[in-house]
Amino acid sequence: MGEVSQISEFGKILIFLITGIILVAGIFFMNRLLAPKNPTPEKLTSYECGEEPTGNAWLPFNSRFYVIALIFLLFDVEMVFIFPWATVFGSHEILAADTRWGLFSLTEMFIFLGILIIGLVYVWVKGDLNWIKPSPIVPAVDTAIPADLYENINRRQHTVKKFSIDNETVTTPTTATSTTNTTTTTPRFKPSFKK
Repeated sequence: MGEVSQISEFGKILIFLITGIILVAGIFFMNRLLAPKNPTPEKLTSYECGEEPTGNAWLPFNSRFYVIALIFLLFDVEMVFIFPWATVFGSHEILAADTRWGLFSLTEMFIFLGILIIGLVYVWVKGDLNWIKPSPIVPAVDTAIPADLYENINRRQHTVKKFSIDNETVTTPTTATSTTNTTTTTPRFKPSFKK
């Protein structure tokens, strides 16, 4: 008679997980015991592909990098789907069984590549493949307000007011104990803060 297994399938998975955790923890512990510990300032610097690290690590990246990386990933991952097509199209056994498979797979791949090419042309025309756009795109809006008004407002807001050396004399009210007027000077420059 066949013996019944004492451990269920979930028990085997549990034993496998416990064994993995123990082995990884054991390797880290052995590394802690055996590895030499002599940190130097050179060893503690960040590694930048063999280059000397310069500046702060918290610097802003150009957002164009992320757009180009996403476009690359999109088209790179889509190219993976060409391999199954090449397997079917290049298989003589499948084509010998039914000749329509060759025409079907060729047509299907041309449609797929056409969709990818349309997407690439769209991204190219939109200008997302340019690392630095040569000129900003100014949105056009149909309004009754003349463009000169916007330019005047921008010019007024972005002008720096000159600091005046001539101080304005401000008189303060006299108190009952003092018979003379005290004057304080305040500059004519008043800073404006943008919110």
